[in-house]
Amino acid sequence: MPDSQTVHEPARETPVMRKCDVLVVGGGPAGCAAAASASAAGADAVLVERYGHLGGMSTGGFVIWIDRMTDWDGKQVISGYARDLLDRVPKDAVLGPPDELWGSRDSLLVDYWQERHNAFQSTVTWSPTIDPEMLKIAYMEHALEQGVKLILHAWGVEAVRDGNEMKGVIFESKAGRQAILADVVIDATGDGDIFALAGALYETDVFDPRQDPEAANFVIPATVHNLMNISCRWGGVDMEKFRDFRRNRADDYRANMSRGSKIGVPDRPHMMPRDDVTLFMAPKFSGYSPLDLEDITTVEIEGRRRIVLMLDFYRKNMPGFEGAWLMDTSPQIGTRHSRRLNGVKRMVGEEWKAGKVQEDEVGVSPSPNRRFANVSLPLGCLIPESLDNMLAAGRNLSSDPASHSFMREVPQCWLMGQAAGVAAAVATGSGVKVRDVSIPEVRDQLSKQGVYLQPR
Repeated sequence: MPDSQTVHEPARETPVMRKCDVLVVGGGPAGCAAAASASAAGADAVLVERYGHLGGMSTGGFVIWIDRMTDWDGKQVISGYARDLLDRVPKDAVLGPPDELWGSRDSLLVDYWQERHNAFQSTVTWSPTIDPEMLKIAYMEHALEQGVKLILHAWGVEAVRDGNEMKGVIFESKAGRQAILADVVIDATGDGDIFALAGALYETDVFDPRQDPEAANFVIPATVHNLMNISCRWGGVDMEKFRDFRRNRADDYRANMSRGSKIGVPDRPHMMPRDDVTLFMAPKFSGYSPLDLEDITTVEIEGRRRIVLMLDFYRKNMPGFEGAWLMDTSPQIGTRHSRRLNGVKRMVGEEWKAGKVQEDEVGVSPSPNRRFANVSLPLGCLIPESLDNMLAAGRNLSSDPASHSFMREVPQCWLMGQAAGVAAAVATGSGVKVRDVSIPEVRDQLSKQGVYLQPR
């Protein structure tokens, strides 16, 4: 009989199901962009995803309000993969302003689009809300057309290393335990699961049992950065009736929301492409870790209980919601932060606030405030400081918390994924380690794929 602390597992031989140039683990925004871009750059790319669909937080997590892709002048600086993907989504599945309005500061336009979450700091932006089912299909078809090999319903459970070099990943699935070997591995899990398994150094602001299993009294800071949530969509609503109530009976609306807050219903609906459907990116919970199994389970349970409470409250108190019904809940739990890589470089606020253009720039993000210039993305923040032939793309990048607060958003993950995928393809094609890849060649390939880069 095993003791109460451990179970002995006998050694085993794990079959190799496939070898490839670039292995991407995680089919969220960063992973899809990485695999498609690597394949477009000539690499044999495999994308492995734990669910039966692609898109991660942007589909399964119901983060279907996509944050800004335009800068404060209205230029779409997050383009390339982002543009190619969204061009595939049917127009009636997208809620957002036409491109001729991007950057407008006309007060009437700003008021109209701000109500639809497409205007910020008195500027109309390209930040659409998208039907998640149509976006899932767009992700899948785009990946397949680029020649990506998709493997769904498989979970990465162990890193394959040879000394300091990544060689592949072991997966568990209905088919058992299998390995995929690759010249370059891209961790696009969001949580940094693969680089943590591989022993790469990282930092975190949440409780991580892998890092400190004895830290029973760990206290997670109660910030927006560390909120977790279940999202939901409701059908049978009349959003025009609700908007009219909120605009023309503002005192009654505020009184209703005040009553709701006192019973744990502080959340507001988001508009969708259809006016009879609404999105709640809530309820939100603080003080929980997305890396702790008990915390994740608690958020799932309590989140659905809170949704029932929200639905009852809105039906009874909000015009337009009298006939609302629960359409669906997000199959993926909403997570904003878990692990951040210790990279060759670290994206820090002091640099982008000063407008520094990185010498290894591989993408450009809008700044979070009009006081600052566009933000230069360095390739080094996607490369582990000590582990070879690996990249991390998405919200597990190397950064300080302030930079992470906006770099974790969906468009920025597309941006980082495309950069990582192209860098991996150039490295494998050149026969060099990722950390030694030619930056001019990477930038040239990215430009060919429609990525906006600043002159150097």
